[in-house]
Amino acid sequence: MTMTSDDVIAVLGPVDETLVAEVIATGATQVELAEALAWASNDEALIGEGRPLPTGMTAALVDLLVSEEEEME
Repeated sequence: MTMTSDDVIAVLGPVDETLVAEVIATGATQVELAEALAWASNDEALIGEGRPLPTGMTAALVDLLVSEEEEME
């Protein structure tokens, strides 16, 4: 099921409309987006827990979120 703008905002909070559109265009689910957000926000903790690095759609979303964060800095 394709996410809506409201779905993306529910996970990420208030973000730029361009980012919302880019996330929706990936075809990702809310679960994948939430996992990507966790990795983008605190990858050291997840690595410390022994979790495998993200792959596939989650990895693509992490890249998207990290690049957006870097642009804002």
